[in-house]
Amino acid sequence: MRTRQDIEALERKILAVYAMKSGDSGARMHKEPAHAVRTCYQRDRDRIVHCEAFRKLEYKTQVFTILEGDYYRTRLTHTIEVAQIGRTVGRSLMLNEDLIEAIALAHDLGHPPFGHAGEDALDNILKKAKLKGFNHNKHSFEILTRLEKRYPDFSGLNLTPEVLVGILKHKTVYDLPGKAKKFFNEGTTLEAQVVDLADSLAYLNHDIDDGLTSGCITEEDLTESSLWQKALTRIGGTKNFTNRDMLKYQVVKALIDMQITDLLQFTDQRLKTLAFRSAQEVKQYNKDVVSFSPQMSSERVFLQNLLNQKLYHHYRVVRMTAKAQRIIDDLFAVYVKEPHQLSPHVYSRSKVYSKVEKYEIICNYIASMTDRYALEEHKKFFNPYALV
Repeated sequence: MRTRQDIEALERKILAVYAMKSGDSGARMHKEPAHAVRTCYQRDRDRIVHCEAFRKLEYKTQVFTILEGDYYRTRLTHTIEVAQIGRTVGRSLMLNEDLIEAIALAHDLGHPPFGHAGEDALDNILKKAKLKGFNHNKHSFEILTRLEKRYPDFSGLNLTPEVLVGILKHKTVYDLPGKAKKFFNEGTTLEAQVVDLADSLAYLNHDIDDGLTSGCITEEDLTESSLWQKALTRIGGTKNFTNRDMLKYQVVKALIDMQITDLLQFTDQRLKTLAFRSAQEVKQYNKDVVSFSPQMSSERVFLQNLLNQKLYHHYRVVRMTAKAQRIIDDLFAVYVKEPHQLSPHVYSRSKVYSKVEKYEIICNYIASMTDRYALEEHKKFFNPYALV
């Protein structure tokens, strides 16, 4: 039988010097004995998979709501894709795959229903009330350190600091790092940086897939992109495909492979140049190391801008976004006016809450909803024929 100590020893043999080793992890917030057969990062990953917030990702929007059909990505399928891409990159760079997987599986736990539309709605509501806005990275951190209730001796999941920092400081075009005093000056690991890029890579390419499937964008909409043209050339052009779905699958596959290859080659050269001697040196460097080449970065930005114009501003997507924001606004207003409509385990009847506490409770409650539950709650309040 392979023990935790065996796995930790194996990591020191096969991982790069700059990789984060399980045996070097910082202390958890609450002291716990080490596990007999699982490393700390394996344990973190397992805790994330079994938590309530992770299960709810199945019914939370990526771009298209669950009402649009079963084909489209949800937060859960997106999360799985990020973990898969992240592990592929991490394995090639000789990084800690378990740490990558743990960060990847938890990076979107803080998303409210209806994707970025829901996040924008909550952020606007809080700021109008002169309170701190909503940041889903910070909310993911709050879920993992405070809001999940699974253990008798502490709140949260009591994860390792490397996982928590990777989630809190996760950043992409759409994700701004959150802030927490405890980790304010803590740098990220290379494993966390891999998740940032894996997330960016995953949503760019699966949004193309979902956009084409929905009909909100067409192949012609993407022809201005040199990256799209390279992918078409790589699969032999459109003439070889009479089945448009097969063409779509193969182009998206080529896009992903081209970007991962570029990411690996450019990052490998960066690592050779920087010559880190430990994971601690990476944290102290505190700059992005994992990256696409300048040319690939430029081509990705162009393709992303095309999607912004053609997909995210398509009238069907705009309608979904506007409707989602109205639902969040309506629910928040109802709960603020009469918070005792919330169940007692959410809003205690024996306590007197300040405005800040009341808004925080309502925000956390709405953010925890799935798309389906938010729609059902809205129907109860605003459909006179709905059953309570």
